[in-house]
Amino acid sequence: MDAATETDDRTQSLAVTAGDVQQAAERLASCVTLTPLQISDRLSASSGAHVYLKREDLQPVRSYKIRGAFNFMLQMSESERSRGVVCASAGNHAQGIARACNELSIHGRIFVPRTTPGQKQSRIKHFGGEWVDLEVAGSTYDDASKLAREYARQTGAMVVSAFDDPRTIAGQGTVAAELLEQLGYAPDVVVVPVGGGGLLAGVAAYLAEKSPATRVVGVEPEGAACMLAALEAGKPVELDNVDPFADGTAVRRAGDVTYGLIRDLGVEVRPVAEGAAASEMLELYQTEGIIAEPSGALASAAIGGPGSGRPVVIQPGETVVCLVSGGNNDIARYGEVLERSLVHEGLKHYFIVDFPQAPGALRRFLDEVLGPEDDIALFDYVKRNGAETGPAFVGVTLGRAEDLDALLRRMEASPLEIERVTPDSPLFRMFA
Repeated sequence: MDAATETDDRTQSLAVTAGDVQQAAERLASCVTLTPLQISDRLSASSGAHVYLKREDLQPVRSYKIRGAFNFMLQMSESERSRGVVCASAGNHAQGIARACNELSIHGRIFVPRTTPGQKQSRIKHFGGEWVDLEVAGSTYDDASKLAREYARQTGAMVVSAFDDPRTIAGQGTVAAELLEQLGYAPDVVVVPVGGGGLLAGVAAYLAEKSPATRVVGVEPEGAACMLAALEAGKPVELDNVDPFADGTAVRRAGDVTYGLIRDLGVEVRPVAEGAAASEMLELYQTEGIIAEPSGALASAAIGGPGSGRPVVIQPGETVVCLVSGGNNDIARYGEVLERSLVHEGLKHYFIVDFPQAPGALRRFLDEVLGPEDDIALFDYVKRNGAETGPAFVGVTLGRAEDLDALLRRMEASPLEIERVTPDSPLFRMFA
């Protein structure tokens, strides 16, 4: 049996096929925007490949989620529409649902966790208008999902899944149909961000039939790697802890349908550090002028040429497409974005310094310990009467990451008692 026959046999049993995606594309023709597929000179130069960005941040709701929401709701019966809809979302799916509710005159109730940025909450209300009620409850997407399902049980409202339904998956897969037509030939690699897996499952299912030679790679935040956990366990499992930074992909448990598709298609999934996504957000903004949310920067943060140390290694000369999945980022979060980036790049470090409570102690620290390009970014100290020394929490920003070793040597030689605070420390999370 050759590779093409194996692919055909595998895709025939899938919950979503290329035909489903094509029908969804026809259904959504008047509901979604044909988003640009643009070359990234920066990423192409750094990798030696031809890297394109599929700009789903330019959808009316600033994310690809509008595709799955409309494809699901357009297939609802009149009876189902009359009962209304309910969904759980980290914010982007909710905006798609809200817009669909308003355009299709369907009442909806939307549950989002408290970690959902204010910008996303405002946009949900804007798109939904009088057709949508917003409930902010729970700490994670999965908490909101439980509340949504309980509401559906009590009221009979239709649950519109953010990722774990064939209708949603087929809608998200229309991204692949678009980029293949726009490019005009089969890309070597397509990199897709992963939360619950709807986008990755839809894209992989379509390309498995229409472009089987294309390597599809899913990338998910390191602190919320639920699809990787599912693939390792042989079934979806709940993560004990979830880092909410990449809120659009911060899912505790992968979907059952999406997991099955991704497993059966043999799709690669790789973790990406949240700090790397933060750095890529800044690069996208400063170089390409793209406002991406953390999840929207995952795909392009993951790629690099051989020897780059990036989780998705691409070869010089390859054609690569990275999905910029969303651009709903609250401007108030940029302080945290910059902090995460600096820590990830090895430029910012924290220490507890036990200072003598005597004049000139800080000056000696500045002169004898800090290097010429080092800067104090945080200094938290309260003088205590009757004590000989007092601890200060000190944040230091380096001029270059490689300057750390020299700084640590000067600290070791200093008569001051200095303790480094690592990122896994509760004290680090309190101040950083």
